[in-house]
Amino acid sequence: MASTVLVGLQWGDEGKGKIIDYLTERSDVVVRFQGGNNAGHTVLVGAEKFVLHLIPSGILRQGTLNIIGNGVVLNPVALWDEVDALQRRGIDVSSRLRISDRCQLIFSYHCLWDGVREGQLGARSIGTTRRGIGPAYADKVSRTGLRAGLMGDPARLEAQFRAQAEIYRGLFRQAGAADYDVDAEWAKVAAVLPRLAPMVADTVLMVNRAADDRKEILFEGAQGCWLDIDYGTYPFVTSSNTTSGAACTGGGLPPCRIDRVIGVLKAYSTRVGSGPFPTELHDATGELLRATGGEFGATTGRPRRCGWFDAVASRYAVMLNGVSRIALTKLDVLDNLETLRICTAYQLDGRTITDMPSDSTLLERVVPVYEEMPGWQQDTTRARSYRELPSRARAYIRRLLELTGGRLSIVSVGPKRDQTFTVGR
Repeated sequence: MASTVLVGLQWGDEGKGKIIDYLTERSDVVVRFQGGNNAGHTVLVGAEKFVLHLIPSGILRQGTLNIIGNGVVLNPVALWDEVDALQRRGIDVSSRLRISDRCQLIFSYHCLWDGVREGQLGARSIGTTRRGIGPAYADKVSRTGLRAGLMGDPARLEAQFRAQAEIYRGLFRQAGAADYDVDAEWAKVAAVLPRLAPMVADTVLMVNRAADDRKEILFEGAQGCWLDIDYGTYPFVTSSNTTSGAACTGGGLPPCRIDRVIGVLKAYSTRVGSGPFPTELHDATGELLRATGGEFGATTGRPRRCGWFDAVASRYAVMLNGVSRIALTKLDVLDNLETLRICTAYQLDGRTITDMPSDSTLLERVVPVYEEMPGWQQDTTRARSYRELPSRARAYIRRLLELTGGRLSIVSVGPKRDQTFTVGR
């Protein structure tokens, strides 16, 4: 049995939710290891559509234990809404979900401050989802945050909540923002504590004991490599580490016990929010990719920026994450294109570069160098094996792998569960 980390290798929205759902058919434990309810994983089960924000995707597989790891920042009110919505649809959640007692909690004052800060930045705004993710991680680092273990001690949590809320009230006054109703907001939190507190546990023990018992463990990441707080296109990034190493720090299993890393790549590129995006298309092809691929945020509904596949960024991401296998998604979105382009290098101030710059101001100036390949202009959505793909589609995949250095493991040709297949078995 294996411990597997699954991460996105682009700017998020690579289709990780679908690949995670595919992998969870054989998983005993699924661990979400970073981020918060700013992410959304979309899964189609038959005719039913599920969008999961905090709860690991394994919740849709009976018998799978799901863990929200300590690296996650957790909004208890939002979590209960998600639990309640799933249970009303007949999904058993409470008995199969555990929350790390070390999770940092998000409260409404974090969300309000997130919005205030974005407004203050004006044209330099990051494009956050305003879910309070950044402020909650900032409180964690400044050692003033409140942790999920307190949900079992409501009196102690209330005292600390009120003390922290007063600090934020001062910030709101300084910024000229509306006052914060501490009593009303605490009442919302207090209402969900009896429901969530029984799910809180020392999940580090649970994960390591599962590994001792040779269980199949899947670590589920959110967002993508180029939104990582350290390695992404800073400052246009999220507030957590989205790369594979965060599975250990945010999930509680040591590096020596991780067996493989699966990286998810979309057959083209997308990005949401502000920040450099070298292959972005501002033409009819970009609109076609958005419409055909349904490229609208699962959490915010915002339209995604679309562009050609960027092999420079993807190759660096494969290296950085130690990717052993690649899952390629949304190949079918390219079915009707006559010609495909792949970015193989950048031009920067008259020089050709083939590695990703760490400085976002440089990345904003690069001009992509493209090579072209003929499209296959055939329907791939009915393919159920690699051999059933059109020859030109296979050629395109081979070229992507040559440029990124990855080894293909999974291909997805549509949103449904049966439109995903394993390669090389």
